[in-house]
Amino acid sequence: MCSPCRRLAFLALAAVPMLAQTPVLRVCADPNNLPFSNASQEGFENKLALLLAAKMNARLEYTWWSQHKSFATKSLDQGACDVVPGVPAGLPDVLTTAPYYRSTYVFVTRRDRHLQIASLTDPRLSHLRIGIHVVGDDYAPPAIALAHLGITQKVVGYSLFGEYGEANPPRKLIDAVETSAVDVAIVWGPFAGYFSQNESQPLDISPVMPSIFMGVPFTYEISAAVRKGNIALMTELQRILQSQITAVQEILNEYAVPQLR
Repeated sequence: MCSPCRRLAFLALAAVPMLAQTPVLRVCADPNNLPFSNASQEGFENKLALLLAAKMNARLEYTWWSQHKSFATKSLDQGACDVVPGVPAGLPDVLTTAPYYRSTYVFVTRRDRHLQIASLTDPRLSHLRIGIHVVGDDYAPPAIALAHLGITQKVVGYSLFGEYGEANPPRKLIDAVETSAVDVAIVWGPFAGYFSQNESQPLDISPVMPSIFMGVPFTYEISAAVRKGNIALMTELQRILQSQITAVQEILNEYAVPQLR
C-alpha cells in the first residue's frame, strides 16, 4: 500500500472511536409548535437545546413527538430522549431543573378597541366573545375559571393542535383577535407575545390577574425535564442554564416571551 494511502486509512480508522465517544444530547420536541419548537428548529426551545448541546460538547439529536397529554413523561419513560425542555417546574413523574423563565396567561385585545382588560373579575367579560385554546378534548385552564364565574355562553374554542399538516395552529386564536372574530383571547403568554408581533393590527397584551383564581393557577415557572433518577444530567443542564442566563434571556426576548420576575 502506498504511504499516503496508509496514512489516510489510519486517519479514517482513528476517527471511528472519536465519533463513537462524542456525547449526544437527545431531545424530544414538538415538530409543529412555534414559538417553542418545530421540525425546522426555528423555535426558542430549539435554540435553547442548541445552546445546551454546544456547552456540553455534544451532538444534538431530536425525536419529534407531538406535545399531547403527558408528553414529557411518556417520551422520557419510553427512552425516546433524555431531555424535554419547556415543562412546568416540579412536573410530577420527571426530574426538572431550576426554572429558566416564568410566564403567565395573558389577555389579548385589539389596541383600537381600548378594552384594556386585566382582571378575570372585569364585568365586561360576561358580554364579550372570549377565545381560549382547546388542548385535545379539554379547554385550557382559563375556561375553568370562567366556568366558576358562570361565563360560558360566549367562550369560543380554538384547537391548539389544529388539523393534520396545518402550520402554526396556535396562531389561529391570535388571528381571531386581530380579525375581531373574538373580542379577547386568554392565552399562554409565549403564544401571545410571538404571534402578536406579526399581526396587521396592533394588539395589547396584559397578564391575567389574579395569578391564581379559585385554585386555578395562571402563572408558571418553566424548566427542562429529564428522566427520574438522572440526577447527573439534570445537574449538568441546570449548571449550564444558570451560567448562560444572559444568553437564555436574549433568546426569550427575541421571541417576545412575556416574563414575570
